[in-house]
Amino acid sequence: MRDIPNEIVEHYQATDEDSRIRRGLGQLEFVRTQAIVRKHLPTGPLNIIDIGGATGVHASWLAADGHHVQLFDVVPEHVESARQITAGSSRVSAALGDARDLPSADNSMDAALLFGPLYHLTSREDRLLALREAARVVHPGGLVFVATISRFASLLDGLEDGFFFTDEGALMVNEDLATGQHRNRTGNPQWFTTAYFHRPEEIRQECLDAGLTVETVVGVEGPAGWVSQLADRWNDVVAREAMVRSAELVETEESLLGVSAHLITVARVR
Repeated sequence: MRDIPNEIVEHYQATDEDSRIRRGLGQLEFVRTQAIVRKHLPTGPLNIIDIGGATGVHASWLAADGHHVQLFDVVPEHVESARQITAGSSRVSAALGDARDLPSADNSMDAALLFGPLYHLTSREDRLLALREAARVVHPGGLVFVATISRFASLLDGLEDGFFFTDEGALMVNEDLATGQHRNRTGNPQWFTTAYFHRPEEIRQECLDAGLTVETVVGVEGPAGWVSQLADRWNDVVAREAMVRSAELVETEESLLGVSAHLITVARVR
């Protein structure tokens, strides 16, 4: 694997990535991600590559849907957790692998998830390389789902969480907005780690430059993702359905795409 900044690996070694989207408002991201992927996937069973698949949180439900999943991640602890979590399934394999240099054969997959790697590939060259690798292993006509973090995520998070009202937090947010290059100089894990934050139009262009055809760019959580008190209402079925519906209503509204913490670009291999 290529060089990966130590702080990124250390962040995920110290963070429970699996539970992040299984509790609180993180569940909105999880539910919406499942819905977006299922909406666009053709009838299965399919062979899917989960690039940067972490602990297998998405591989698990894809396998439960009947698909066969190859998961690759750069964090050894993630790969081991994914193997343990999916140990009872013959439909999932997990191994170390870099999004920029995948071991899978050309045209061997029906679809790819690129959920995570583009968060941390801070150079455009590396991001294009990862996108081209995903396109290489998926057959022509197959789908590539690409997750990115919104350029405006730290500003909205800083207003909700309060760190924007500190000098250090405001400086970080200003840098994020100006360059997309997110750097956490505090060591506080709540301020994330080395990353790149995309503008919606930027990820669309990167996919095009990588040789993909873009079908849509979708906002995942919508405005509800920033209303922290809604976490207390997640177990209320009516409230939960309203939160999900609120995201669906504006998911492709270009003037609001950046409000979602995460974007999913649905692209097709030419």
